Amino acid sequence: MYDLILDSSTKILYISLVKDEKVVYEKYFEGKNDHAKNIVYMVDEALKSENIDAFKLDKIIVGYGPGSYTGVRMAVTVAKMIAVFANVKLYTISTLLLMASGEKDLVKASIDARRGNAFSFVYDLKNDLPILDEGMYSYEYLDTFDGKKIDENSFKVDANYVIKKAKLVEEPHLLVPNYLRETEAERNLK
Repeated sequence: MYDLILDSSTKILYISLVKDEKVVYEKYFEGKNDHAKNIVYMVDEALKSENIDAFKLDKIIVGYGPGSYTGVRMAVTVAKMIAVFANVKLYTISTLLLMASGEKDLVKASIDARRGNAFSFVYDLKNDLPILDEGMYSYEYLDTFDGKKIDENSFKVDANYVIKKAKLVEEPHLLVPNYLRETEAERNLK
């Protein structure tokens, strides 16, 4: 039983392949605005590491944001394509929860949203409780909360936690990334 996990919402492209609850392939790849050229190659590398193809996957789990607008779309698009063409069940997980998954207690996960803001949440992993819901907040406001700070430079993923917390997407064609704000182009149209 193989599960593929993808996330490209931050400057780190994360890919793992899990077989029967054992991580058999895992890579954190720091990109330079080039996830698009690396993601398909890295998925292929993960599958080849176990001599399988996408048709052998039981599920694919994608971090669907928040994060970089273009980055979020990369993993979501690849995951949707695999799900549809290989008839694999598609699941989503918040990129922030994916980032926090390697911790044990109170965590404050953040992705820089520029202009003094971050996409963030505060989560009590020990009790499985959100303290501050996902949103875009100023760093100043976030500093009022306790918790271990995790950002796109310091996260470690617990793949089995991600698999456990992922939510099934009933209709992959309709999956839309979790952007948490309008794009600059959308703001300029108003």
